[in-house]
Amino acid sequence: MSFKIETVESAPAGSRGILEGYQKKLGFVPNLLGVMAASPAVIEGYVALGTAFDKTSFTPAERQVVLLETSSVNGCTYCMAAHTAIAKMQNIPDAVVNAIRSGETIADPKYEALRAFVRSTVETRGRPDAKTAAAFLGAGYTQTHILEILLGVAMKTMSNYINHAAETPLDAAFSAARWEKAACCK
Repeated sequence: MSFKIETVESAPAGSRGILEGYQKKLGFVPNLLGVMAASPAVIEGYVALGTAFDKTSFTPAERQVVLLETSSVNGCTYCMAAHTAIAKMQNIPDAVVNAIRSGETIADPKYEALRAFVRSTVETRGRPDAKTAAAFLGAGYTQTHILEILLGVAMKTMSNYINHAAETPLDAAFSAARWEKAACCK
């Protein structure tokens, strides 16, 4: 089913300020936020989770690994395209992004340990296997990082599932990064 995409003008009063902020920041309101805006509580919750995730101890590149890998496992074409575009704006190495997009191993061992841990966490609904957890911790990550991953996974799963339910159309700004889940990873 497709959902209405709210605009700054059509959104409920409680959502307008958030949409106006994104309009000023990005020059447009992403369709995902337009969908969420129908419920001020939903858009506020999503933005709050994102703001908190940005304050974690992860680097911008590590945060994008968490968000991209979660979106890959969940098969969210919208979020994969959006976060590919965001990663490019943040100068995240193309090799890291392309490996996640294609379901391949990341050459950098620390990013790969993070990616594998996120994948295991999402696939097992929070019960990553012992071998993957040991490799993650062995790569220099800590229990604090595990908690922060869960924050990122929660935020991204929320948007992934909203995009699935709403069949959110991809914004023109993200169209160059369009993504389909690889046959290997379905």
